[in-house]
Amino acid sequence: MKSVCVYCGSRSGKRPEYNLAAEQTGQMLAKRDWRLVYGAGDVGLMGTVARFTQLAGGKTFGVIPEHLVRWEVGKSDLDSYIVTETMHERKKVMFMNADAVLMLPGGGGSLDEFFEALTWRQLGLHQKHIVLLDVEGYWQPLIALIDHFISEGFADASLKDFISVATTVEEAEAILETAFT
Repeated sequence: MKSVCVYCGSRSGKRPEYNLAAEQTGQMLAKRDWRLVYGAGDVGLMGTVARFTQLAGGKTFGVIPEHLVRWEVGKSDLDSYIVTETMHERKKVMFMNADAVLMLPGGGGSLDEFFEALTWRQLGLHQKHIVLLDVEGYWQPLIALIDHFISEGFADASLKDFISVATTVEEAEAILETAFT
């Protein structure tokens, strides 16, 4: 079974399209028999992805640090539910148990996870696909920032080769399917 690590917000954001993308992502993962690996929260987009994966019969693997169990409402009814001591350990366990990364809209935590995965890829520590789900153009400022890194000489143009951008869940699914074959 392939596993997709989903980084996304512990809040739902302002646009209903973000929540819809989270619902569709959970359904898509279950339909493809791809296990969801995520931060084990039951709030925001995180909770939506997990609930819709479960409702569609999919497998779930959640990892949450002890200090966030109450804050993010740890979702203990997952197929696998791991409580870690630290955020760093959470990120490592999530990443090591996934075959690819898919990032939905989110905030600082999602960006932290994304940049760690991207940096590790840049350093040759893994070959996992990293997909940005650019719902309603949400990630356009991030894409522009990465272009800025490159144009200002702080990264090689090849950095963009490590990121695929999808504007719909269907596009993300097709990218992941290609990555898994």
